[in-house]
Amino acid sequence: MEAGKKIKRIGVLTSGGDSPGMNAAVRAVARTALYYGIECIGIRRGWQGLINGDFVILTSDMVRHILGRGGTVLYTARSDEFMTEAGRLKAVGTCKMLGLDGVVAIGGDGTFKGALELSRLGVPVMGIPATIDNDIGCSNYTIGFDSACNTAIECIDKLRDTMQSHERCSVVEVMGRHAGFLALYVGIAVGATSVLIPEKELDFENDVIVRIQNARLAGATHFMVVVAEGAGSAIDIGQRIKESLGMDPRVTVLGHIQRGGSPTGRDRETATRMGYYAVRAFAEGRTGSIICTREGGIVETPIEEALAMKKHLQMDRYEILEAIASSGVYQGSK
Repeated sequence: MEAGKKIKRIGVLTSGGDSPGMNAAVRAVARTALYYGIECIGIRRGWQGLINGDFVILTSDMVRHILGRGGTVLYTARSDEFMTEAGRLKAVGTCKMLGLDGVVAIGGDGTFKGALELSRLGVPVMGIPATIDNDIGCSNYTIGFDSACNTAIECIDKLRDTMQSHERCSVVEVMGRHAGFLALYVGIAVGATSVLIPEKELDFENDVIVRIQNARLAGATHFMVVVAEGAGSAIDIGQRIKESLGMDPRVTVLGHIQRGGSPTGRDRETATRMGYYAVRAFAEGRTGSIICTREGGIVETPIEEALAMKKHLQMDRYEILEAIASSGVYQGSK
């Protein structure tokens, strides 16, 4: 951004998979922009909308009641066209046509890769991490994670009621793509018998079969196995349990229900703070960064640096899960 240039108009878009709290972030961007005397344009349908010129002017009234709504009022879409140079040049043309002095992009890694390419073509950008996977390396937390965890926990608690009544085993697959953050958090919260995550190589006999056997010997009559989608198929795990133990597990794939619903207080508050800081950065002449949470505060990380950062699962949480689960099961085999 040119030094001393006054920001008059910015755009905001949501891209990639939706997550609870995206609307709260859009609201915060629009309201903060108005606070700084900046006009805010909502770009609908992500990067594809920027190519097509699909937009709406965001007024205070338009974002008044979206704080607690799930999904995204700006819609979201993946764009193969934006992956091409021709598509990105069209997007730059739209920015010029609309007179945008910058774009706030809300989403995950794919969204930020698009933002980086746009910035290389001269469009100032800021990113806000929003994904239920919580797998953005530069940020301790991403918008939507807490809401997705609570949705999964509520569903599993209800499944546990019926599994307990029928003395059965339940295998539940949660989302998370190639990361086990969601599965491990949920597994600890519901007291799962076993949790399978992509960060830990599966030893089916010890990680699943032995744990179920020991739990049964200790008096348990129902068992809960939580599987991260990146660790394997819950259907396959259920079949292997049936073949090994003669049980008839009930398999549930929670799927996209985890993306929906009203965001939790944590996601609303985090989204609001991130939206505010993204616009404030523009107003103060800073661009090209991702708004991140780190050690309880908000920091800005350059996009290129942010994309190079990897996020590792805190395996001490898996150790906690093992310790808590093991202390309540049969000890005679030790």
